[in-house]
Amino acid sequence: MKRTTAPSLILLISTSALSAETFSADVWADNWFAMRINGAQVAEDSVPITTERSFNAESFDFEAERPFVIGLVAKDFKENDTGLEYIGTRRQQMGDGGLIAQIKDATGATVAVSNSDWQCLVIHTAPLDKSCEGAANPVAGEGACAFEVMDEPDGWDQAGFDASHWPQASIFSEREVTPKDGYDRIDWVSEAQLIWGPDLEQSNTVLCRLTVR
Repeated sequence: MKRTTAPSLILLISTSALSAETFSADVWADNWFAMRINGAQVAEDSVPITTERSFNAESFDFEAERPFVIGLVAKDFKENDTGLEYIGTRRQQMGDGGLIAQIKDATGATVAVSNSDWQCLVIHTAPLDKSCEGAANPVAGEGACAFEVMDEPDGWDQAGFDASHWPQASIFSEREVTPKDGYDRIDWVSEAQLIWGPDLEQSNTVLCRLTVR
């Protein structure tokens, strides 16, 4: 029994290992992102979300077996749940977000880009009324500075999750997002587009997913 069982186990492990591929990814986010593959994190923005004007691109490799689910958590900087930044200064404003990504296989062929094929769920929206931006003393949850927040749905970044009710990603132009600091360092393929939730200013935390086959 030992002589027949052990070789079978070794063959199973070897076959699984050989089916995994190495992929390279480029991601630029305003302001911060984390990428997961089938629920396991493979990369995180090296600049903390708390850093003012934390615009940068990240390039990294990961291994996965097709099909796999990409889960991207993207956040725009905000000081608190008002969704505002530079509170109490002449620069008090709603920040604006944006995300672009591309993934290639070991041959250099593009296997995924950020576009309207992605599905994105906004889990933090603020302020609900844009007039909050001009408030003399903005308080989260009061008046125009109300907000909506929800937890990440369980298993949203894994295969088998039903995202059929999630909206498609919203597409924005470079002029609308004005990407900077690291964006120009990457040679983006023409198919890669800037995506976000439905509103660049009010959508503060966005979960985006795509299945790569």
